[in-house]
Amino acid sequence: MQFKLESGFSPAGDQPKAIKGLMTGLKDNQKEQVLLGATGTGKTFIMANIIEQNKRPTIVLAHNKTLASQLYGELKEFFPNNRVEYFVSYFDYYQPEAYLPGNDIYIEKDSKINDEIERLRHSATASLFEGEDVIIVSSVSCIYGLGSPIDYNNMALSLREGQTIKQKDIIYKLIDLQYQRNDLDIKRSSFSVKGDVIEFVLPYHDKHSFKIEFWGDEIQSIKEIDIMSQKTVHKLKHVEVFPASHYVLNPDKVEGIVAEIKRDLDQEVAKFISEDKQLEAQRLKQRTEYDIEMIREVGYCSGIENYTRYFSGFAKGQTPYTLLDYFPENFLMIVDESHVTLSQVKAMYEGDRRRKQNLVDYGFRVKAAMDNRPLTFDEFNNKLDKIIYVSSTPAEYELSRVDHKVVEQVIRPTGLLDPTIEIRKKENQIDDIISEIKDVQKKGQKILITTLTKKMSEDLTDYLKEKKIKTAYLHSEIKTLQRVQIIQQLRSGKYDVLVGINLLREGLDIPEVSRVMILDADKAGFLRSRTSLIQIIGRASRNSDGKVVMYANEMTNAMIQAIDETDRRRNKQIKYNQDNNIVPTTIKKDIASFEMITDNIDLTKVNKKEKKLIVSELILERDRFAKAMNYEKAAEIRDLILELG
Repeated sequence: MQFKLESGFSPAGDQPKAIKGLMTGLKDNQKEQVLLGATGTGKTFIMANIIEQNKRPTIVLAHNKTLASQLYGELKEFFPNNRVEYFVSYFDYYQPEAYLPGNDIYIEKDSKINDEIERLRHSATASLFEGEDVIIVSSVSCIYGLGSPIDYNNMALSLREGQTIKQKDIIYKLIDLQYQRNDLDIKRSSFSVKGDVIEFVLPYHDKHSFKIEFWGDEIQSIKEIDIMSQKTVHKLKHVEVFPASHYVLNPDKVEGIVAEIKRDLDQEVAKFISEDKQLEAQRLKQRTEYDIEMIREVGYCSGIENYTRYFSGFAKGQTPYTLLDYFPENFLMIVDESHVTLSQVKAMYEGDRRRKQNLVDYGFRVKAAMDNRPLTFDEFNNKLDKIIYVSSTPAEYELSRVDHKVVEQVIRPTGLLDPTIEIRKKENQIDDIISEIKDVQKKGQKILITTLTKKMSEDLTDYLKEKKIKTAYLHSEIKTLQRVQIIQQLRSGKYDVLVGINLLREGLDIPEVSRVMILDADKAGFLRSRTSLIQIIGRASRNSDGKVVMYANEMTNAMIQAIDETDRRRNKQIKYNQDNNIVPTTIKKDIASFEMITDNIDLTKVNKKEKKLIVSELILERDRFAKAMNYEKAAEIRDLILELG
């Protein structure tokens, strides 16, 4: 199946030129390209057009789950008939295994798996073996070690109508694939056996099961069943059963793998003893031998990912398998917000290595655990075929990879301009801010104020409240649900001003904001770099009256570069508007109204994106109340989750 983009819009502005430029680069086998896409220009729509025309499996890489979820939702709407998948860390909570030698404290791995996200991860890997019309939206989780794609595919069980196979052979095979037998309550990654019928639920399904009916040793029929109603949804000729774990182990390899682990264990224990580290030697021997017995008996153990080097047949230090290895050759990677995402990719390896080194040095893990790791940045690049970096502020790394030749998308089809920028002295800046607020309030518009420190944000919020200005403070300790609520309350009129630090740089879509006030714009550092300033300026680009005020006593290089780039984009948009007789108008966006989870939520006014954010927070709150044995409140929240769907 080919990719088929479905949208009520056609490319406009400089979108056609951007699409043509990127496609030319792909056809000319350019490995790396940069798309400089300004805020509000429809970057996701460009991605969708490239995916459709390129006709290759694609991974879209984002720097956090929230952004990944947003992209996943948008791309599913663009490609309703293709396989759009989601691959992020499946932990709602994750405390990695660690040892703190200074305090002699061992921290055991503790985690809480999000069942739905785990299902989506399995769906993503299975899709890559079932067809090529696949788009996977992923966080940097995609660079972490995953089981062998070769074993994953080779171990899959193919069942066809009319096939001759013994029922017990299918049962044994399902057990090898890590499915659990449960004849009373069948659920994801489990199976039941009743007479001549085997029923199982694939790891990437939650509403449908598959029934295999036998006549002797022949498969008589294969049916896809609705689990709740038990009605037949489809009659199938074939079903492919993929493993229930990405770390599935071929039974034929078990003894060979165990022998390798034992050999390394004996060598490492002997080394500890030679160094008079009896405690470490005993600890390593006891822990590893227990894991070996579990692997022998059930093909699995807690922390099995630490032994993946043996399963893969890799040498020490060899690059591990990751999600990227599940893709066929000549796939495309699109890195969204590349100026942030690539920094994350670069940082993952060293952080993981420091933690693992202590575990190995003090006898908690065999040295092979060091090979269960994220990719280094060089390894990451070596696995890619073609890559497009997307950002409104590409970093120097991306620009250097393409000799500063970028494909631009800075014209907004809406005609909206980048905001005007004013530089004002810091003296009397608070009085000036209050005067600006009053001017904006008269127009029914809103203001964002960004500071450098948490204390200054808090103090400024308190001062503005004393002056009877409706102000809220947005900071990193506020949960996602509350963050969304505060933003909606700003839009609906409960607040006129939001004060914050770096949270005001990216991801805020508030068309009512016509003013952005930047305090200490001349302070050197990450929060006032060229990239950060352009991102902050972009928050005022959705309003036709957009203006940014920088408070500074001198002009820094970062300020000059940010202002020059904003003026360049603004002038380009002005010319486009004049040539096409476009009058810029503020974006109109419905305001979803909802309260905290303990109050009533007006479900009729909550859009899809906000529902996802609400549900993720509600699940955490439900579990918190249940843990505190407040089952009545937990049940209320559970019912609300069901209402939200």
